[in-house]
Amino acid sequence: MRRALWKGAISFGLINIPVELFTAEKHDELDFTMLDKRDLSPVGYKRISKKTGKEVVWDNIVKGYEYEDGKYVLLSDEDLRRANVEATQTIDIESFVDAVQIPITYYEQPYYLAPLKSGAKAYALLRETLRKSGKVALARIVIRTRQHIAALTPFDDIINLITLRYPAELRAPDDLPVPDANPKKAGLSAKEVEMAQSLVESMSGEWDPESLRDTYRDDILAMVQKKIRSRQTHEIAEPEADDDSKPRSSAKVIDLMALLKQSIDGKGKKPAASAAKSRSKVGARPAAKTRARAASATRARA
Repeated sequence: MRRALWKGAISFGLINIPVELFTAEKHDELDFTMLDKRDLSPVGYKRISKKTGKEVVWDNIVKGYEYEDGKYVLLSDEDLRRANVEATQTIDIESFVDAVQIPITYYEQPYYLAPLKSGAKAYALLRETLRKSGKVALARIVIRTRQHIAALTPFDDIINLITLRYPAELRAPDDLPVPDANPKKAGLSAKEVEMAQSLVESMSGEWDPESLRDTYRDDILAMVQKKIRSRQTHEIAEPEADDDSKPRSSAKVIDLMALLKQSIDGKGKKPAASAAKSRSKVGARPAAKTRARAASATRARA
């Protein structure tokens, strides 16, 4: 069972849906280990103190905000959560928009949302509502120490959460040397456009993600296999990862119909003095891990 990245609740009018957030991205980049070419010993990344020049283990590392030159305020994970408990525990839906209104350049990182057991019915309600309306939900979510704008959209039986970039994070393309938007001013003839459209039609087909492969990665792995067959290999022991998975939290069952009616009457806005709603706790960040390192001394350069 994969470990949840975040735990909290979707706020949908007066409805709370306890959910867990899982990454939807898998990087297939080839994982190369850095080696010392003199003896093929692994070269690792180290956290070095700028004051002593010595390595600092994870257990001794804390977060600090520099408010003046050389002066810091220390902040724990619990401090970051308590700064705004509601923001760190809630995916707060603010509006619903047509998906075509969001330019593709705004989409950033995909995630999967899965309900806790008590939120299954409300989760299904939101998923079907999004599917039938053809809209996406715009929400805010705090992941680690940053607030994101996110789009919630259904795909099969899952609700996807895709973080969006802020406008300030996108560069305007005004200074790029692109052809004029007017086809004639861009030097295109009607015949050229017609032929290009015919080519597109001849190459069109159904979306088939299984046919998309990283052929360069396949070529590299083929070369690796060739070296293995020719016995050009070296064995390196890898440290075992600790299992720090956390148990799932639970939330109370809610009366969907009553909350829907109240939400519609109030146009989706929460009353100032609304009753406290059940929320699941934010998943704790993984416990710090220390890595085993080789005890061989570094030889001096010639």
